[in-house]
Amino acid sequence: MLIGKGEKLVMIGDSVTDCGRTQPVAEGLFDPLGRGYVTFVDALLSACYPELGIRVVNMGNSGNTVRDLQARWTRDVLDLKPDWLSICIGVNDVWRQFDIPRQTEKHVMLEEYAATLGQLVSTTRPQLKGLVLMTPYYIEPNRDDAMRMRMDEYGAAVRQIAAAHDAHFVDLQAAFAPLLEHVHSAAISWDRIHPNQTGHMVIARAFLKAIGFSWTGAPA
Repeated sequence: MLIGKGEKLVMIGDSVTDCGRTQPVAEGLFDPLGRGYVTFVDALLSACYPELGIRVVNMGNSGNTVRDLQARWTRDVLDLKPDWLSICIGVNDVWRQFDIPRQTEKHVMLEEYAATLGQLVSTTRPQLKGLVLMTPYYIEPNRDDAMRMRMDEYGAAVRQIAAAHDAHFVDLQAAFAPLLEHVHSAAISWDRIHPNQTGHMVIARAFLKAIGFSWTGAPA
């Protein structure tokens, strides 16, 4: 497993990461990490690798775009001094182009998205032991759907940024594909963005696979 003993993992993103987490910094007592994949990641790391004492911090904020991440980056990432960082952003950057098409000032187009995310990654990567970049997604199997097509373009940008900066890449759109072969998207998410517990476990599983997680823990 790639994350080492006593290391801190900060997971930042939008509502999919937030999931009702404690503000301002989600770590500590009384279930602070919310109801989503961050809690699953923390629980599985704690259960399978108790000897490592890995710290997981949830810094997701509902409604965020990459612009919002940039505005709070110093406070919510750099000041926390993570060893590992996970970024999952882009859903709202795309979604606002479809649900409020006339409010163009709230649209984060692909060029801006890639440039902003790339800048955050390039300036932060040297301070980290490890970085995980997860794609935005749309829980829709039809690749010709307009929003799915746009989301795939943003996912491709994340892949390029990960390759350029020695980051672990997690394709969440691909992670949902096997599930969608057997169940309708409505059984996973009412709006095809905010998943139920099954969907959050898909995200957690994809993240954990990227960091070399094993159900049996560290080798004896």
